[in-house]
Amino acid sequence: RIYRYQTHDYAFSSNERLLHALGGDSFTLLLNQTIDEAMQRAGFSHKFINEMVCPAMRVNYGQGVDINAFVGAVSLAGVDSGLWSVKGGNKLVCSGLLSASKAEVIPGTVLSIEPKVRPRPGGDPVKLYHVTYSTTSGVTGDIYDMVFIAAPLGRKMANISFKNFEPPIPELPNLYHQTITTLVHGRLNTSFFGYPDPSAFPFDAIFTTDNPKLFINSVGKVSPVGDVSGEAKLPSQLAVWKVFSKEVLTKEQLNLLFSSYDSLKVKQWLAYPEYRPPEKCPPILLHDHIYYVSSIERVASAMEMSSIAAKNAALLAYHRWHGHSHHIDQEGLHEKLKTEL
Repeated sequence: RIYRYQTHDYAFSSNERLLHALGGDSFTLLLNQTIDEAMQRAGFSHKFINEMVCPAMRVNYGQGVDINAFVGAVSLAGVDSGLWSVKGGNKLVCSGLLSASKAEVIPGTVLSIEPKVRPRPGGDPVKLYHVTYSTTSGVTGDIYDMVFIAAPLGRKMANISFKNFEPPIPELPNLYHQTITTLVHGRLNTSFFGYPDPSAFPFDAIFTTDNPKLFINSVGKVSPVGDVSGEAKLPSQLAVWKVFSKEVLTKEQLNLLFSSYDSLKVKQWLAYPEYRPPEKCPPILLHDHIYYVSSIERVASAMEMSSIAAKNAALLAYHRWHGHSHHIDQEGLHEKLKTEL
């Protein structure tokens, strides 16, 4: 439904309103219960939840079945078949959008945002924003009519200072979950997973249940992002493997997982929010014309969610700028658009 609403240029001023327009109270309720509670209410057994649902949460969000039910549903969709990827890598989505928008890209780190008021002859003063940022050439800045923040706000994330706002923009509690990604080129030790004979090992991915004795969340074979149809395939166990874990793997743990390996890359990152329902979403609108796109991550963190949030913020900004209130926070759009067709 959201794609249809956005095709007709409708926007929402909060993530809760967006969810409510999509599915009513039942959708917003998903933020206030865990995926465990939601699936139990739907009649699923503890065994199914622990052995099928929990592994999906651990591989996609590094957390268990106590995350909110909406992000849990997104996580389950992510382990279904028939998913798409971009030839050349998903990063091409970003570069493609930048190219299509013809935007000027200034590589740098935003340090602060400050409101400014400029007089206008014969009219009301103009409200603007001075954005200060650091580049390889030093600290500089510029004036903008609007600001869109598409990065998680927080001291460990996009640590942007909001100066001289009245009232002050409150600090947003934004706890993110640490995930360790370890990329290994080597041979998987299939004996560790119960297969003494490597040739009998049939899996490209291994998910795990919520067991405190396990030191990994998942192991999966990484496929090349390019066209490899004409290339010789690697032997089954000699491949690039991606391991998700909560802590950096020790050499002993790596030797348990792999019988041999010749290269290793470790990335420690704050990958997604720490989900703790009931969730309170940060506002989309931080000030008159400052839009917080990444607030959608508190609902669910995913490329598709960020795309929806970005278009919603753009539509919201456009309609607020031009006074099109009839295109903001409209209920009953599903029936309305159905009758229009």
